[in-house]
Parts: sequence; structure tokens; C-alpha cells
Amino acid sequence: MRLFRERGYARTTMRAIAQEAGVAVGNAYYYFGSKEHLIQEFYADTQREHRLVAAPALARERDFAARLAAVLHAGVDVLTPYHSFAAAFFKTAAEPTSPLSPFSAESSGPRDASVALFREVLEGSAARVDDELREQLPELLWLGYMGVVLYWVHDRSPGQAKTRQLIDGAVPLVDRLVGLSRLRVLRPVTRQVVTLIHTLRH
Repeated sequence: MRLFRERGYARTTMRAIAQEAGVAVGNAYYYFGSKEHLIQEFYADTQREHRLVAAPALARERDFAARLAAVLHAGVDVLTPYHSFAAAFFKTAAEPTSPLSPFSAESSGPRDASVALFREVLEGSAARVDDELREQLPELLWLGYMGVVLYWVHDRSPGQAKTRQLIDGAVPLVDRLVGLSRLRVLRPVTRQVVTLIHTLRH
């Protein structure tokens, strides 16, 4: 991660990584077949840490909004040490064909783990949600989290304070929309959302 921060992702070679790690290049390739594999392991580590940091709040809170806010803030907490590296790395990850994209097949493990964390946010809460939306909501929450991360990448406010404000402002809106999803008058809209998710997924 330090080399990526200092040199940029594109200019950091596996040879340089091996040299910094004090191992032969062949040994480095034995454990990680490419730089992309290193980043995938970084994704996995970050996701495991995200769950650990969020765990106390999830164990304590039953309110949906409090649980969601805690998980979103925990994600930013975990990512904060890498902010200086994030913008340069994002140029690579944003490429639609890049295996480093959070939407790529190669990123399915960390992505599924993150969606599972947002499923835990919902299932451990007292929120009453439309039955059809309940199944899709964790993925929608993960997509929202990706939006928060994108904002955080470009946030130049001190300590990325604006990202924190975004979370604190958005969570009550999401909470209200989730609660309204059970209203009969809004069920057609809920069905449209569910249908759209299915269409985009397949």
C-alpha cells in the first residue's frame, strides 16, 4: 500500500513490491499472481476490518438508522488511512473492464461480504420493510455505500468532514423511505424498484 501511495498503482511493479518485502520475485508471484491479486486481498482485509469495527454498534443498536449510520461511518474509518492513495487508485478501479472494479467478477468475494454486512444491518433491526424490498435492500444499501466511498475519494475537506455530513444527512432519508415502503400507496413504486434491480442484475 505504501508503494502504491508513493508511486501510483500503474508504476508499482511486482519486482518493487518483492524487493520492499525482502523476498524473491518468484516467491512474491507464488503467493500473489499479480498486482490485481494483491488489491483483491486488500479488499478482503478491508472488508473483514469493516465488519470488526462495526460489530459493537450492531450488537448494541436495534434502530435501523443507527445501525446503518454506524456501518457507513465504520467503513470510512477503515478507509481513512488510504485516502491519499485512493484517488490515484480509483482511476484504475473505475475502468469498466478492470478486475479491480467493485462490480467485477474478480471482486465478488469482498462485494458479497459487504452486501452481507448490510443484510445484517437490516435483519438485526426493528425496521418493518415491504417483503419484496427486504430481499433487495441489502444490495441497494451497498450501492449507496459505493456512492459514499466515491464521494469520500474526492472529498478534500479537512478529515473528509463533508463525507461524514453526507452520511448523517442521507441516513434519516433512507430510514424514512424504508419505513414508507410498506404503505399501500407506495407499493407500485417498490415493485418498480425491485423489477429494475432484477433487470440490471440479469
